[in-house]
Amino acid sequence: MNVEARNFRTDRHPAETYEEILERDTRPIPEHLREGPVPDIGTEPVDVARYIDPAFARLEEKYLWPRIWQMACREEEIPNVGDTYVYEIAGRSLLVVRQKDGSIRAFHNSCLHRGRKLATLGGCKNEFRCPYHGIAWNTDGSFKDNPIAWDFPQWQGKDVSLPEVKVGTWGGFVFVNLDKDAPPLEQVLGPLPEHFAGYGYEDRYIHFHVQKTVACNWKAAAEGFMESHHAITTHPQLLPYLADVNSQYDILTDYVTRQFSAQMVPSPYNDREITENEVVQAVLGVGSRSVVGGAGKDAMNVPDGETARTFMAEFTRRSLGADDGHDYSAASDAEMVDALLYNVFPHMSFWAGFMPSLVYRWRPNGHDHATSIMDIYMLKRVPKGQPRPRPAPVFEIGLDESMVEYGPKAGLSPGLAAVFEQDMSNLPHVQTGMEASEIGVCHLGRYSELRIRKMHQMLDQTIAEGKARDAAQAG
Repeated sequence: MNVEARNFRTDRHPAETYEEILERDTRPIPEHLREGPVPDIGTEPVDVARYIDPAFARLEEKYLWPRIWQMACREEEIPNVGDTYVYEIAGRSLLVVRQKDGSIRAFHNSCLHRGRKLATLGGCKNEFRCPYHGIAWNTDGSFKDNPIAWDFPQWQGKDVSLPEVKVGTWGGFVFVNLDKDAPPLEQVLGPLPEHFAGYGYEDRYIHFHVQKTVACNWKAAAEGFMESHHAITTHPQLLPYLADVNSQYDILTDYVTRQFSAQMVPSPYNDREITENEVVQAVLGVGSRSVVGGAGKDAMNVPDGETARTFMAEFTRRSLGADDGHDYSAASDAEMVDALLYNVFPHMSFWAGFMPSLVYRWRPNGHDHATSIMDIYMLKRVPKGQPRPRPAPVFEIGLDESMVEYGPKAGLSPGLAAVFEQDMSNLPHVQTGMEASEIGVCHLGRYSELRIRKMHQMLDQTIAEGKARDAAQAG
């Protein structure tokens, strides 16, 4: 988009666009990084009831979570026959199991006798035997035995296998869907496999996995990571190197949206000119997901005539290549340093590019509409020619526990832990502030928050479709 055309866009900050920043890149720009569709989806406010009313959470439990594809785990977490991952969402519980033929299947985690969970922890299983009365199923879901089979004439000659759910895989992730009529996973992911094809997601391993309980509705938590302009007050330490209000927002499909934020480019909100060396020093101070955290600051001076962005992109190519043995010489500057976030409706976010990748997932905390769980993964590329490292175990951080204190114990850099803690400090007050709202609605930005508005529109559509399906079946 040229500058003249952009200046007619009243919904954009007058600073340079992400496209214009890309034009200074030292390598060819992949076409998928260019600006995508930006439809006009209105400016209607969002009712706060969908965050604070338990009745709305019940609608989601009935019509949303049982109908959408959701990432349950990584394939590397269940590598061997019988390996089982217990995935839970809004009161539902699933057993995700590696089969003898290498495939993955998933079953409802509920005994067909009295409903007791068959497993509360994952691990390698040779059967699912209910701890309550001892009735058992094989790991392929087929019925195995019943210690009091003589007292169950109603089961004789019947199929009493565990109810099964749909499973799909992409990029090393395992997805599940409780709806037998759900569209194929490939249809929901849309352009993601193509756009991520060169980033080796399937060849990555879990460097850390933090599970943070948050004092807000799951949507409020997700929305805290769906725009960049909150950096000006929430993350002021990022402003020397994050082009926050220059971010690009696209709606690629009904299910897939994204935001691209240039890094190593100062925010227009800085109150003075930031030097190229100051940009680099700010990055080193935060640490973030970069590989430069251990580099000596004195060695990180930008040569005359070069920008911090090109300098850091090249430094990262060399450092990352030395770390994992892969060749990044052809990778664009954007793919080496920028924040390239893709969201899949309603609650998943995958970072593109070659750097260690962040993945987010937001879920209700059981049936509690006012608390949620945020999963934060960092995926690193398996070193070339080396065995796959074991995935890091889940590290749980409680409702009142600080990311700053506990994040580094899980593997986060102190700088990245501090950024997440700044986000977490907002969210409880977002929840209580909505409860205190006199106007009863939230007003969203037309452009910078269109991804949030699209999520709510899709949520309304999904609930409406579920209600219509119920009405058709009842009629």
